[in-house]
Amino acid sequence: MGRFFVTIEIGDEDGQRFEAIHALVDTGATYTSVATSVLNRLGVQPREKLTSIQADGSTYDRDVGQTWARVDGKSVITMVIFAEEEAPRLLGAYTLEGVRLAPDPVNKRLVPVPGYLVSNWPV
Repeated sequence: MGRFFVTIEIGDEDGQRFEAIHALVDTGATYTSVATSVLNRLGVQPREKLTSIQADGSTYDRDVGQTWARVDGKSVITMVIFAEEEAPRLLGAYTLEGVRLAPDPVNKRLVPVPGYLVSNWPV
């Protein structure tokens, strides 16, 4: 599958201040990953630790916080991983689902996908 970069905006926890970053669209990433320095500048606080398992079986713990993300003009509150400075920024599946976009790896772009709007569940 093709991988590509897009510009997204990461915001503070109140959605008042945003900072643009380039993020790799990689469908293997669950969470959006942002440099710790960016999240610190925006005042985003870690809420919990997440243990990740690598393909080689090794594990590592990362701080996870909640913040706003804007992608192609659509905003969503999402979970983000506090990443090391040299680690690639990743646009994760949860954020993409929240803004109802999906990767088109052939054309290297994000495309809208329908969302489910549920007003009533049958009883």
